Amino acid sequence: MKYISTRGQAPKLSFEDAVLTGLASDGGLYVPETLPQFSAEEIASWAGLSYQELAFNVMSPFMAREMPDDDLRELINNSYSTFRHDAIAPLVQTAHNEFVLELFQGPTLAFKDFALQFLGNLLDYILKKRDQRVVIMGATSGDTGSAAIEGCRHSDNVDIFILHPHNRVSEVQRRQMTTVLEENVFNIAIEGNFDDCQNMVKSSFGDQSFLPEDRQLVAVNSINWARIMAQIVYYFYAGLAVGAPHRPVAFSVPTGNFGDIFAGYLAKRMGLPIDQLVVATNANDILHRCISDNDHSLHNLVHSLSPSMDIMVSSNFERILFDLYDRDGNAINELMSNFKKTGKLALSDGALAKARELFSSYRVDDETLIQVIADVWKNNDYLLDPHTAIGVEAARKTRRRQDIPMVCMATAHPAKFPEAVRKAGYPQDPTLPHHMADLFEREERYSVQPNDLKVVHQFIADNIR
Repeated sequence: MKYISTRGQAPKLSFEDAVLTGLASDGGLYVPETLPQFSAEEIASWAGLSYQELAFNVMSPFMAREMPDDDLRELINNSYSTFRHDAIAPLVQTAHNEFVLELFQGPTLAFKDFALQFLGNLLDYILKKRDQRVVIMGATSGDTGSAAIEGCRHSDNVDIFILHPHNRVSEVQRRQMTTVLEENVFNIAIEGNFDDCQNMVKSSFGDQSFLPEDRQLVAVNSINWARIMAQIVYYFYAGLAVGAPHRPVAFSVPTGNFGDIFAGYLAKRMGLPIDQLVVATNANDILHRCISDNDHSLHNLVHSLSPSMDIMVSSNFERILFDLYDRDGNAINELMSNFKKTGKLALSDGALAKARELFSSYRVDDETLIQVIADVWKNNDYLLDPHTAIGVEAARKTRRRQDIPMVCMATAHPAKFPEAVRKAGYPQDPTLPHHMADLFEREERYSVQPNDLKVVHQFIADNIR
């Protein structure tokens, strides 16, 4: 299995090299040259497997025997041993043929744990084998940072620097990052928004001269292929639980950077009978505008009650464009270059038609998500976080067929966003799980830095161990 860039100019890489490289040298993102294909019979034979066993079956073909099977099984088992629920990704029914997939049972209470617990262990394995040290630089709108830190905090081969927008994440999200005091962990609060943080990371991968000669940057954002690969698993897990492959299934995904829903698209391509993927957005709706009106243009960022989705530019959208344009790297390079210059992008008629065959989209504002949280609590005695509420509302508004199970991705625990929950009329702040009960009493450590790439580079250079 080789990995190729969406822009067609970078060299093909092995799995391990693709994981360590992150952004391709031509500015594109790495994707598999081919996808594993699973027949309906093979998928049906996986019914009843544990999450860990299923993860091995889904992920191992992507690794092309670069890791012995026993080592991969051990890595998978270690990655999910810290999850609070034995099912790893339990399903809860919230209406007729409507389910919520609880992806917040990991150590940092967000769906990012599925990929980043695995990626942290994978990086440890690769770096020890290669006797190599690296610098992780990542940007977070709230959840990626804490999950990445949790996955890498114990690694002797990694220094990790996470950028978050100052005063633009919830207090729980911030404290989950800033109360980790290991010597290899550095939190940087940027005086700007998430896109400023993300642009710094992208620029840094393009010019790594600020690092010592024996170091390289590694990405933990969803541009890293291993994250997408790990997320494919729970689509198969949920699909099997509601009757696939004997019946089709649909998914609604709260979407900011397009990585999570792109994993669902890949699951469809690999053989899971997915009838519909719903792109659920908040007021920062570039993806909804693109799919509904072919308007992929930059608007000003809106700060919302669903801050993890307060993103203007979706990094992983380039990966789906690559397929929509028949894997023509030159076409993608031209599209993305023009978008960078003009802030606008329009799909060809053929690409847009292909996207609409599978994807639906919907935009949910703060007032509506508050009402959804209140309604689901009243009718089901079940508490949603604001991002999940967006997914539920989008599913109900765009659903094509009532006879097909609709699975809504619950991307975070409601305790991470008490403001939205309070506004929905919930009588108290939702309780953090016992392993975080003392979160607000823990010591914090982070550095506030200006929105200046040179200053941030100097901070990183001064703190590499």
